[in-house]
Amino acid sequence: MQKIQLICLPFAGAGASFFQEWKGTHDSLEIHGVQLPGREKRFLEEPYVNAHRAADDVVASLKRESLPGAPAIIFGHSLGAVLAFEVAKKMEALNFYSSLRLVASGSPDPWTQRASRASDVVNDAAFVAKICELSGYAHEALEDPMMRELLLPILRADVRMHEDYRPGDAATLGIPVMTVRGTDDRLVAREQVECWHKATTSIVRHEEIPGGHMYFVREPLPLLNLIARFQ
Repeated sequence: MQKIQLICLPFAGAGASFFQEWKGTHDSLEIHGVQLPGREKRFLEEPYVNAHRAADDVVASLKRESLPGAPAIIFGHSLGAVLAFEVAKKMEALNFYSSLRLVASGSPDPWTQRASRASDVVNDAAFVAKICELSGYAHEALEDPMMRELLLPILRADVRMHEDYRPGDAATLGIPVMTVRGTDDRLVAREQVECWHKATTSIVRHEEIPGGHMYFVREPLPLLNLIARFQ
């Protein structure tokens, strides 16, 4: 049986290596973590602050690196969800995969903007505190002064890209969409997630997993189990 390519778009501040531990969890999934500029192997490149330019970069890399004609699921959490939406629109238009689905995690629909912003906070400590408050999650690396200095420019760029994001047009998808939300997510309400029905003319499934906004970080298997069954 041909494996499904699970194309994983990073959340704010994350790199492709985050998805490395997901590999081998399901026989039916081939995990592909997407690397954006400014991190890991692309650390010398300027990070994007525009989601549409970032999506164009991802599409170019997928055309080079992923398997055409195979089934694919594009996954993204928070910032990754809106990037995944834009990438899915482009890949669907190209008819690149034999079948395509979108999994949007921890995110309102693409037309709903955040009420509270962090990208305009100038002070670094206050910015980090705001991010932790919004996400309910504190990355250990941000506690180390040297690592914080390396990560902050990427995190700031990603947060601005997310908070400034607006869909480029009113076009929607024609593929199935599944949303996933942590049951205790205080950043994204269930009603906001349910508005993803506006993003496609196909079916939309809504799922919840115990936990907060970053419900999958320490225990990814419940999420991967849902994705593996989304066929």
